[in-house]
Amino acid sequence: MKKLIPSYVRVPLIFAIVFGAMEYFIDSGNQPAFIKYPMVLLFLGVFLFLLIAIEIVVSAVDKVTYHLLTEEQKKQLDEAQSLPFTESAFYKNIIKKLTRSNEIEQEADVMLDHNYDGIKELDNVLPPWWVYLFYCTILFAVVYLVRFEIMGGDTQAQEFDKEVAAAKIAVAEYNKTAPDQMSKDKVTLLTDAPSIAAGKDIFMKNCIPCHRPDAGGQIGPNLTDDMWINGGGIKNVFNTIMEGGRDGKGMISWKATIKPTDIQKVASYVLSLQGTKPLNPKPTEPEAKKWVDEEAPKGAAQPAATDTTKVATKVVAVK
Repeated sequence: MKKLIPSYVRVPLIFAIVFGAMEYFIDSGNQPAFIKYPMVLLFLGVFLFLLIAIEIVVSAVDKVTYHLLTEEQKKQLDEAQSLPFTESAFYKNIIKKLTRSNEIEQEADVMLDHNYDGIKELDNVLPPWWVYLFYCTILFAVVYLVRFEIMGGDTQAQEFDKEVAAAKIAVAEYNKTAPDQMSKDKVTLLTDAPSIAAGKDIFMKNCIPCHRPDAGGQIGPNLTDDMWINGGGIKNVFNTIMEGGRDGKGMISWKATIKPTDIQKVASYVLSLQGTKPLNPKPTEPEAKKWVDEEAPKGAAQPAATDTTKVATKVVAVK
């Protein structure tokens, strides 16, 4: 491969493949991965440095190996170097400037006088690529110091917290216009104060003409006892508000007026009124039956009624 593809083609090609793979497999949204994630940029920088360092070392080894060849072998190698796509004189000149290495024939000029058991030392200068890298580390340290210690830049943990907060805001904004996916099969009873308060607000705006503010019943039935026409529990109450009551006589369907997640809040508010004592409640409808949660574990006590003064919300409930 080295004879057919020179280093100045091989290094960019390998780097481009790794760069493209990271951009493909790392989800960075609309931004390039190396911009959104500094660690990706750091990895790419280190990887490129290692590629270049390996090429320099291989080039140095090739140079030493060449001088160990016989004349016939050198002739064959020189003929191979004349093939297309082999390393040009321009590239070799760049490598020479980066390494400032001396030819083997010139090693006597930099040979030190002392030796140890026949081993002698060359007084070569530091390779320029190594010196430039050292200067880059100093520059990086200065920038790092100024950014994080003087200007108070965000750490990775702080950046993560900010991105999470921004993501939550984005999700909340999306949910304002996103299709409502709540259904009878997925609905659950809400018990937190904000949801109950929101349910109560909807109830007061839409349900009191038929059920009264205390849910004691007027045109519609009393919603505070355990007698239900269309079944109690969060799923039944949600479905009654969503689809309407009895055909021909009963509550209308509210799904065109109130979105499903708000109907869940209203239904939860209505169920939080269970056990309260409204003034002069409407008599129980003849069709109403006492409802018991069949899904509750056998022997388990039914949920106690919630004090509406402690909760704060409910809505259009229907029996």
